[in-house]
Amino acid sequence: MPSNAPLIGNIVAQKAKEMQLLLSPQEINSFEMYAAELIKWNSKVNLTAITDDKEIAIKHFVDSLALAPHITPADRMLDIGSGAGLPIIALKIISPETVMVSVDAVAKKIHFQRHIIRLLNLQKIEAIHARIEALHKTHRHSFSIITSRAFTRLDRFVTLAAPLLAEGGMLIAMKGDLAEHEITESEKHIHENGFIISRMQRYTLPYGMGERVLTFIKQSEPSLDGA
Repeated sequence: MPSNAPLIGNIVAQKAKEMQLLLSPQEINSFEMYAAELIKWNSKVNLTAITDDKEIAIKHFVDSLALAPHITPADRMLDIGSGAGLPIIALKIISPETVMVSVDAVAKKIHFQRHIIRLLNLQKIEAIHARIEALHKTHRHSFSIITSRAFTRLDRFVTLAAPLLAEGGMLIAMKGDLAEHEITESEKHIHENGFIISRMQRYTLPYGMGERVLTFIKQSEPSLDGA
């Protein structure tokens, strides 16, 4: 394992603790192995533009863990456009009982995810190589939580995710510091598709690595008169 992997593991463990997440030695080791493989694969196959050790720890892993309080063992989670497995594999490491599915249209990224899933012996997780539209037939209304991280605009995310969301479920978009502008542009379309933005949670990444916003989107409540 490269010498930089323990550094990444230490940073993730420390920052997770500050988020009230206590990682076990096994979980820390899993993050270190994940980081080592990401660095190794990325030297041959372009998986991510983020290659600095500290940025991998914060912008990939710690940022992904911001979703942890919103995922329960009873959920069925779908991550759309999951790339190198973020946030889904980071969340799976600390949420082994939650059923999770990732989907990405880029084959090399799904191959990497499947490699990490095997390497870490992760259970109850499936990585699917497909366009998201293909799941509309096979996984309709199957997920209580659907996430995306820097995947697409909010209005398109809602359009793609809506057929896959179970009744009472939640869409969570991980956005950067321009989230409010995007929400303003997308809100009309979101409402027309029967959804509302229920709340936003802004947070700052450690070491001044940027502002992030979790945007929670749920189905609109029908009016009493059916209008």
